[in-house]
Amino acid sequence: MNPSEDDLRGVLHRARTIAVVGLSDKPERDSNEVARYLQAHGYRVVPVNPMVSEVLGERSYPSLAAIPPEVPVDLVDIFRRPDEVPAVMEQAIARKVPVVWMQLGISHSEAAARGRRAGATIVEDLCIMVMHRRLGIRPGAAPA
Repeated sequence: MNPSEDDLRGVLHRARTIAVVGLSDKPERDSNEVARYLQAHGYRVVPVNPMVSEVLGERSYPSLAAIPPEVPVDLVDIFRRPDEVPAVMEQAIARKVPVVWMQLGISHSEAAARGRRAGATIVEDLCIMVMHRRLGIRPGAAPA
């Protein structure tokens, strides 16, 4: 079960740096549109895609584990097939990322349960951009 809207509002207020796993460099792809939206709303986006070196002006990393420890990651947003979620979840747990968000159409109950047991907030099958708009989050707003 996903967090309540109030909890999601808090998540989106607290997050500053979002690692987008599966971020495409193609502007027409959903991952790129969502990442551009997040950047425009004050978040730092860290691309995770082994096929590109840079996306949206940010260095891309081949995996979540490859992001240097000095780069804080507050939230992982996953744009990958459900069968790839467990590996991403393990990397997020290893990094102690507090929130793992699976985009619309993506869920994996076992990986989600593993993340929750590790203390992470888990969101499944929701678009972060749609929720951000719905909840009326403004850049720099204080947490609810």
